[in-house]
Amino acid sequence: MFNDILTGYGLNPETYSIQSFGSGLINHTWKICPPEGQPCYILQQINTAVFKHPEDIALNISSLGSYLQQHYPDYLFAGALPTTTGNYLFINEEQQYFRLFPFIAQSHSVDMVHTPEQAFEAARQFARFTYLLSGFDANQLKITIPQFHDLSLRYQQFTYALTHGNPVRIQEARDLIHFLQQQQDLVKTYERIIISPGFAWRVIHHDTKISNVLFDDQQKGLCVIDLDTVMPGYFISDVGDMMRTYLSPANEEEKDFDKIIVREEFFTAIARGYIGELQHELTPTEKQHFTYAGQFMIYMQALRFLTDHLNDDIYYGARYEGHNFIRAQNQVVLLQQYNAKESLFNQIISTL
Repeated sequence: MFNDILTGYGLNPETYSIQSFGSGLINHTWKICPPEGQPCYILQQINTAVFKHPEDIALNISSLGSYLQQHYPDYLFAGALPTTTGNYLFINEEQQYFRLFPFIAQSHSVDMVHTPEQAFEAARQFARFTYLLSGFDANQLKITIPQFHDLSLRYQQFTYALTHGNPVRIQEARDLIHFLQQQQDLVKTYERIIISPGFAWRVIHHDTKISNVLFDDQQKGLCVIDLDTVMPGYFISDVGDMMRTYLSPANEEEKDFDKIIVREEFFTAIARGYIGELQHELTPTEKQHFTYAGQFMIYMQALRFLTDHLNDDIYYGARYEGHNFIRAQNQVVLLQQYNAKESLFNQIISTL
């Protein structure tokens, strides 16, 4: 398999070593390295079960790369390399899709946020990416995952599962269901946002976990990577995903809910990093909804986990009985912890 791919990129497969790379869950990734002295590469196979139209991803990334090269040539953009025929995708005989990236030397990624400084640097990088593309028409981008962060859709799917899902699981989850129904105002706020002139339609990354930022040896952010989900959207998607995944030292798999806490200093770091880069781009209305972004994303993920549990785990699957129920409970605890600090968080935003 690899011989044809490397040859397609003009590389001699006999001189390169290949090893699995990274911790991503969607696409398969390998590091391709020569014996010594020459640059390494990152090879990735696109998961077509998630991304139905890989050509759209390639078009998006090449369009953004061209714009940044023209307007901000010094920006480190982690775009794909062309094949010998000039395509940004290599398609093998099995109709599998691959792309090749340069490996950025003296860089590294992390899987968990350990310090406010890391949160600040990551937020700054995601905001900078959006800021530099503020002159790019976001409507030119293809939608790579339709309705990815559509909270109205996720609530509709949740309510459908309450009628058509597993009745035993519905009964067992009644307290969690009741809590999520009580939070429906978060959906109404989202529905006001998408028709509000106070919210800008921007180029948004949509997957702002910390592992999608490259850091240098001094722990400073270099750039954002994994651009498959870059689409038009609202800033609440990127900020909300950072809040959901950076604020607590416990991730969504944690079963001991006492370990789920919301760290104020990490919220402040995200806000300073993001607002600092987009200070002159964010509207007053957007800034007023900065805290809401965290509620939006945590709530949506709780809905998705519980919906899947009620539907017998047909989307996420389950590694053990009740896996998605545990994850839904986890996110509800995180949301409760976050809501308890809403006033404090709004005060922090008002000072920035």
